[in-house]
Amino acid sequence: MKSLRIALSIGFLTALCALTFTSAFAQPEGKKSEAQMSFDKLKTLAGTWKGALTTEPPQSGMPDQGWVSFRVTSRGNALVHEMKQPGTQDDPSKDDPITMLYLDGDRLLLTHYCDAGNRPRMAGKMSADGKTVEFDFLDVAGGTQYGHMHHAVFTFVDDNHHIEDWTYMAGEQPIHARFDLQRAK
Repeated sequence: MKSLRIALSIGFLTALCALTFTSAFAQPEGKKSEAQMSFDKLKTLAGTWKGALTTEPPQSGMPDQGWVSFRVTSRGNALVHEMKQPGTQDDPSKDDPITMLYLDGDRLLLTHYCDAGNRPRMAGKMSADGKTVEFDFLDVAGGTQYGHMHHAVFTFVDDNHHIEDWTYMAGEQPIHARFDLQRAK
């Protein structure tokens, strides 16, 4: 009987914590922040994308095709963006940068886990027409001797087509990469 009371008490407290957590962080219906609307728009990109990759100035050794995948995770609280060809094995010696997109209060943030060994953070805002989400540099953790990602823009063309523009700073020299992507699945 005593173990039943303990189990019921633990179950009640667990349910109460879950209810409190859910209601404490829920936005009133119809009252989404700009950051939440931007994040919701980005989550529609979940899936695998393939398309042309161009750089300016041109970079030798860069492929002319790019693969990007998006995965909503952490109960909808994070979006994983990975530049990786489907079916390739995980290999830490290969170039597979990961970007996490998430909300921090009323800000939409991006942390890019770069193959250059650093983690730049950027804050995002949606354009007035709702067609782009642009991320501006905030700060970077880790060394920048090999450069760092500095700017990103996601442009929504339609449900099966989007464009990503990334700016990498190699010292004072910006390198722009454009992915013109079609939904692969």
